[in-house]
Formats: sequence, structure tokens, C-alpha cells
Amino acid sequence: MKKFIDENFLLQSNAARELYHQFAKEMPIIDYHNHLPPEQIANDINFDNLTQAWLYGDHYKWRAMRSNGVNEKYCTGDASDYEKFEQWAATVPYTVRNPLYHWTHLELQRYFNIDTILSPETAKEIYEECTAKLRTPEYSVRNLLRKMNVKVLCTTDDPTDTLEHHKKIKADGFEIKVLPAFRPDKAMNVDDVATFNAYVNKLQEVSGILIASWDDYMLALKSRHDFFGEMGCCISDHGLEQVYAMDYNEAEIKNIFRKLTDGESISQPENMKFKSAMLVKFAEWDHEKNWVQQYHLGALRNNNSRMMKTLGADTGWDSIGDFSQGKQLSKFLDRLDTTNQLAKTILYNLNPADNELIATMIGNFNDGSIAGKVQFGSSWWFLDQKDGMTKQINAISNMGLLSKFVGMLTDSRSFMSYPRHEYFRRILCNIFGEEMENGELPDNKEWIGKIIRDICYNNSKNYFQW
Repeated sequence: MKKFIDENFLLQSNAARELYHQFAKEMPIIDYHNHLPPEQIANDINFDNLTQAWLYGDHYKWRAMRSNGVNEKYCTGDASDYEKFEQWAATVPYTVRNPLYHWTHLELQRYFNIDTILSPETAKEIYEECTAKLRTPEYSVRNLLRKMNVKVLCTTDDPTDTLEHHKKIKADGFEIKVLPAFRPDKAMNVDDVATFNAYVNKLQEVSGILIASWDDYMLALKSRHDFFGEMGCCISDHGLEQVYAMDYNEAEIKNIFRKLTDGESISQPENMKFKSAMLVKFAEWDHEKNWVQQYHLGALRNNNSRMMKTLGADTGWDSIGDFSQGKQLSKFLDRLDTTNQLAKTILYNLNPADNELIATMIGNFNDGSIAGKVQFGSSWWFLDQKDGMTKQINAISNMGLLSKFVGMLTDSRSFMSYPRHEYFRRILCNIFGEEMENGELPDNKEWIGKIIRDICYNNSKNYFQW
């Protein structure tokens, strides 16, 4: 029986082991989408204990704890940090076959050199050892990033953000690029009129532009898009149930904006038209600046209304949705392509039933102007695990060019999540290695190794022009 998470973890053949250890293992990391707090990087903080580093804001762990019968006070409530950790340690043994079990022990090994299995019996020892290390300068957040060989990371930022923390990081001369990404979801969310108007007022304040019309609103948002560009941003991101691509005209959108700012409710078709218009505007600006635009599609968010009212969004009450994606996505991309305004684009789906849809959709708009111009993004959220990654890799392989894939990202709020890149790389090398062993690929380790290195690092470096 093999040892749990040894050096050949997930590598089931000699070819896979050679590919990983010779070509993938030492490649740097480009993390082009995450939710890390830039303030913590700017201040180069140390976490006071392992709970703060591991459990604060981690809805993956909270969902597992709740499923294990753990009371909410130990997830988001007022229990002490150690009490929360105790409950997580009591949950971990029950996460077997969930990716959390692998991630937890990879993180203990890679950050702390601890290969002890986390359980109620080992909780105190592990907590104390990790906490002691986290309080030392070697474990500041910048050093955690250095430890994982991160070269570039992109945070996720609202257009109204001042980006003051990014300014400080740059002024400090931190050698790892920490760049903002433009995430305008709130700017186009007209599901609640009062919330939308509060956002308009905030944008008006930050931009210094009086917003009295649709044209003013676009001017203010464009000024923020320009500001983000000046701050080194070259990526936008959208979290959508599905792409909106309804037909509209400018007069309709101006009238809808007037209704909204007058506090009037709008119809569902008007809602969709407004969002469609905004998506096109953002995409045109992205193309103008040669940015990469990302679309995360298919999350059904905030399903538990009682807990949403109690705890707010992003606390672990979301799921995979079954939205229709193909027709509207095609229409949106085609509209931009027709006017030669389709920027480099990454599409992420949350429903695995859409894997082949996305894998074939990207081929419709890869026009030869750049390798892999339209990408099928890495397995996202609930699919960020061995089975999900394998299916996504196979879909690209079968219907496109896996060799041009821009690879993995963390999509995480935790500085402890970077072993997920290793997880992905091991799975990738195992897939290639198995087919080499089976004679489905030639025994040409230098060429296959080059492809592995490209997917792990070089493709994203070239795609984002870093």
C-alpha cells in the first residue's frame, strides 16, 4: 500500500512521475484569478493563528462542517479561534474522498512540513506548531507567496475600489506582481433598484462625475476602467448565471436607466436588456485596451434565504445551476467578433454538463490571430477537484488544443490555497503519463514535458503578456 501523499501522490506511472518531477514541479505560478485581500499583502500581515489563516472566509470548510453537524457558532459565529479549529479538526476525518481532505494535508505539508493526519487527537499539537510558525516573519503573507513560487497574482476588485493597497504594494517594490482585476458585477446588477442606486451614488463619489443619465453612468465607469488600466490591470471578470445577449437599442437603455434612478421598477425583459448593454460596453473597453475578459458562468447563488439574511453573501449557500448557456453565449461572442471587438476571452462553466458546450464554443471564435484566443477556463469552484479537472482536461483535449490551455488558478480567499496548483499539475501529468505508458502518446518526454511546462506556466505568461 502506498504512503498517503508521498512524493508520487496521484502519479500512477513511471512516465507520470518523470513528467511531474522533471517538468512541472518547479514551474512558477501565475494566479490570474483569486479573491485574496490586497490590504493583507500591502501590510504584509502575519496571521495570529492557524484558524485565521485557514478558516476565516473559507466557505468550502464551513459547508463541510455544517454537513458534519457543527453548529454555526463554530463556522461564522462567536466561538473562539481554537474552538473553531477543534471543530474543523473533528470534521476532517469525515471529509475522506472530498478534495478538502487532500488540500488540508497538502497545505500542512507544503507550508509547515507537517505530515501528521489532522484529527481530534492531533488537533492541539498541529494548531500550536502552525500558529507558532505563522507568527514569525518567515510566515508573513508575502513570504507565504514566495514560498509557493508565485510570480503574478490578480485580485478581484470592484470599479469603485480606490486600489490604494495595490499602490502601496507597487511602491514597496514587492517583486511578485499583484495586479487588480476589474469586476463590475455590482455596476450591472439591477435586480434591486435601491441597491443599484446606492451603487450609482458611490460611483459618482469615487469618479467625481455627476451621474444624471446613462451617458454619465458610462462615462463614470469608463473613467474607472481607465484608472484600473493605469494601475496595471489587464483583466476583467464577470460572475454571471449566464451571458446576457438580448437585442436592444440605445434609446431603450437610456429610458431604463432613467426609470431605475427615479426609483421605478423595471420588467424582466428590461432587466435583461440593460445587462446585455452593459456586458457589450465592458467587452468593447476590454478590447480597446487589449485586456483579457473572463466570464464565470452557472452559479446559483444564495439559495438559503434564511441564512442569506443572517450571514450575507459568500458564506457557503451556493450551488451549481442548470442555466441554458449556449445560444446567448454564441450570440454575445458573435456580436463582438462581427465588429472585430472580441478581446481575449476565458469562459468558465460551473455545470459539468456544459463542458463539451464550452469546449466547442471556444473553437467558433479562435480566429488564428493569437494561439488560444478564446479559452475554456480551468475547473471552477465545485469542479475544482480531481474528477472535475480530469473531465475539463479531457473535454479540451477531445475538442480543442489542450497544449494551448492557460492552466490553473486558485480562485481562493486564502493564502494557504496554492498547493491547488500542485494538485492540478499532478493530475495533468498523470493523464499524460498514463497515455504514454499505454502507447496512446509517443515516448517523447522532452516534447510532452514542454507541453506540460507550457500549460503550467508559459502559456499564461504569454497570453497575459507578463
